[in-house]
Amino acid sequence: MNIGEASERSGLPSKTIRYYEEIGLIRPDRSVNGYRDYAASDIHKLRFLQKSRGLGFSVEECRQLLALYEDKSRASADVKEMTQTKLSEIDRKIRELTELRRTLEHLVHACHGNERPDCPILEELADGRGA
Repeated sequence: MNIGEASERSGLPSKTIRYYEEIGLIRPDRSVNGYRDYAASDIHKLRFLQKSRGLGFSVEECRQLLALYEDKSRASADVKEMTQTKLSEIDRKIRELTELRRTLEHLVHACHGNERPDCPILEELADGRGA
């Protein structure tokens, strides 16, 4: 199938599919005229990559996951370890975003938002110390 059909079946834009090919995540066959010829297995890999990216895995982590998926002698512990690491990373980001939200909420409440020029938000931003 051509890239348009592969895009439709995988749910990924053609540009993303070309990028994944460029970096070696997928390797579609080429027809006699040189056009890409995607097989069902390529679509499966593209969906796998889409789901992996949707869960927050980086392109390199997706490469590792795909290699583990294709390695039938792998240990599931390797996959679990990668996923646990990703989960810990997401938990850390949630903590950071929660703290960021608290800080911004405090600043919004501290500002009167009136016609006067004094603004605690700008004062905090201009202060050289951390929030």
